[in-house]
Amino acid sequence: MKKKLTILGVFLIMASCSKDELVLPDNQQEGQELLSKAEINTIIEKSLKTTGDYLWFKQDANVIWSALEHSDNMLTIGYGTTKNSFEKNAKSTNIKNDLIAYIQELENKTSLSKSELHTDDFINIIDLKVTKKETIVALLKDQRVRYIEPGSYTFFTSDSEDQARSSSSSGCGYDQTTLNTNDYRTISPAAKVPWSFDQHNIPAAWNYSTGTGITIAVVDTGLSEEQKWMNQYFNDGDSSGRRVQKYGTFVDSWWSWSNNYDGVNDKCGHGTSMASVATAPRNNDNLPVGVAYNANLVSYRAVENVIIDDYHEKRGVSEALTALGNRSDVKIISMSIGSPFSIGKVKDAVRYAYNRGKMIIAAGGTSTSFTTWYGVIFPASMSETIAVTGVKEEQYDNCDVCHTGSKIDFTVQMQRTNGTDNKIPVLSYYNGKESYVGGSSVATATTAGIAALVWSKNPSWSRTQVLQKMKEAADFYPNKNTAYGYGNIDALKAVQ
Repeated sequence: MKKKLTILGVFLIMASCSKDELVLPDNQQEGQELLSKAEINTIIEKSLKTTGDYLWFKQDANVIWSALEHSDNMLTIGYGTTKNSFEKNAKSTNIKNDLIAYIQELENKTSLSKSELHTDDFINIIDLKVTKKETIVALLKDQRVRYIEPGSYTFFTSDSEDQARSSSSSGCGYDQTTLNTNDYRTISPAAKVPWSFDQHNIPAAWNYSTGTGITIAVVDTGLSEEQKWMNQYFNDGDSSGRRVQKYGTFVDSWWSWSNNYDGVNDKCGHGTSMASVATAPRNNDNLPVGVAYNANLVSYRAVENVIIDDYHEKRGVSEALTALGNRSDVKIISMSIGSPFSIGKVKDAVRYAYNRGKMIIAAGGTSTSFTTWYGVIFPASMSETIAVTGVKEEQYDNCDVCHTGSKIDFTVQMQRTNGTDNKIPVLSYYNGKESYVGGSSVATATTAGIAALVWSKNPSWSRTQVLQKMKEAADFYPNKNTAYGYGNIDALKAVQ
């Protein structure tokens, strides 16, 4: 594994100068030294605390150049005719070619190797190796550039420092346990219904809809090859006539130029749990059932763990989202992953999928002592996504590690208050085993399942109509709570 992170926290500037009118700003004169990674992270943390986000393009050239020097000098460049022109077209292709030639000139290069350049097939972004601070200054002033970001810079430093800052894991886990009998009930043919499903009237909603005909995509760490109930036995018992598909867009490599995809299989456990709570089969094997147990599943291994942090995770998520955006059969994209702050290429990819009618449901954030000051994380912070967080059983009190805020849209009860603090029962990474999972992650996947129930009941509806029905079935509608959005959804009301 190329990294081991230990927390989940969590462009546009146009100048009027032409490329021939480059002047270093006052704070960017000669003599500025390379910032340390600790100094850069302090700048990031200050921005997160004061604004709730961090945007690289708002920093001076020295900060961006320093971040490049602390990684592998790969710079992500978002380009286009306007700040919102993120989709490829003939005009933007010309801009791309001109920018590449311009950067080669600035960098004194006659050509660029495969290890120094990557272009996206659908979005107006370039990943290009940049070593000169003057190139950064020029790009910050170029009207063709929507944003620039150090593509390979990671916010987190070393394993030892991360461990000292937080006791949390990176969201990965291979836990298996015997469920407390109070945390589920058994229904025909012999499936376990998690306690939280009854709190949201999901079993009652199954009299009207079970998700048939709807495809949920889970962009996460992949799907365990060991858990047969999410593979060979996906069609079993009362779950039938559906399919599971697995893809991989994550490259497990230190080198940004590597294109050696790491496959489709989960090597973390998180993605398997999320896919399970959304779509696990209803059969007679005494295992937890999923919310939409007749929905199709598309699983993408796009990240190593729940934090979108390094170059290949950013690119992996972006590629997964554009691929899903191009599929007419996919209705819902569930993302129980995120970053403390915005990532340009992922933001563009979210908008690409959104423009194609996809409902994108994202985790509001699961945190520990180090990140309690983070608000709703990215991409849940985007207006194009539906942000979800977890609350405790039968009360509006956020779970012990769940983020809240004005950008939250819905909540899911996922932490018991019966003295056990148990979370939601799900299928484990291991075959035929079960476990508990919590946080805004499981709340997000649960909400994706509810959305599938509504859409299956109303297959001709648009995303807007499905979302409106979900809002109307939630506790606070027509108002929106400043911390919990529209609140808990009553699935039965949503499908009636």
